[in-house]
Amino acid sequence: MENLNSLLPISENNGKKAVNARALHAFLGSKRDFSNWIKDRIDKYDFIENQDYVVFNNFGENPKGGRPQIEYALSIGMAKELSMVEGNEKGKQARKYFIACEESRKELSRKEILMIALKAEEEKEQLALENKALQEDNERKHAKIAKLQPKADFADKAFDTSDKVDIGMAAKILKLGFGRNTLFKRLKELGVFFSNRNEPKQRFIDAGYFEMTEKFIERSNHPGFVVTKVLVTQKGLAYINHLLGGDPGDGKITRIV
Repeated sequence: MENLNSLLPISENNGKKAVNARALHAFLGSKRDFSNWIKDRIDKYDFIENQDYVVFNNFGENPKGGRPQIEYALSIGMAKELSMVEGNEKGKQARKYFIACEESRKELSRKEILMIALKAEEEKEQLALENKALQEDNERKHAKIAKLQPKADFADKAFDTSDKVDIGMAAKILKLGFGRNTLFKRLKELGVFFSNRNEPKQRFIDAGYFEMTEKFIERSNHPGFVVTKVLVTQKGLAYINHLLGGDPGDGKITRIV
């Protein structure tokens, strides 16, 4: 059997498979000249230019001389139909050949579809992994925010306290879970206050954590007396927070220490 691949080579034309009409005419062994043969077939079977075939000039060497030859690039479907209507053995061979070419192309298309589907699945898996990583990152951030929130709340309250506060109010602002008397006791235990009285040691006053105020109380029938009161500054609030478990690395707190 003749090698149809070399006698009827399949080429690309504008991204589509195409057959040279002159080569097909020669293979089919038609006794009509090529020009009349192809024009007759186009008219008789209503083939459509730029859909079933494309006309182009061959500027190569023309064996007969004169103008460039007019060539026709046929779609596989048109070439198959022309082979069938030729009605001879060569036509049958060419038709089977073109059918095989179509099947090969269909098989290639199926492979391409499988590759596209595989690629889409890989991209889907990659996207799922990226989404999972993003979700885990968001969860870590939310957990960190939740952990830092109490410290941030404290810092906000400390900044909102424009004036100094007494020990009882300091315990409330810091949400210590106990009142002024326990806070006095804890500060004594920590060496901030004197062990025998509710007053801060001088170095903590000098550091700006506390202030001492005195008020003279007058009495009509008895001698007056002086009342001493301890006030906690914003800086002192931050210091107490640190002493009782706050994080010195917290941004806002660090700024007010």
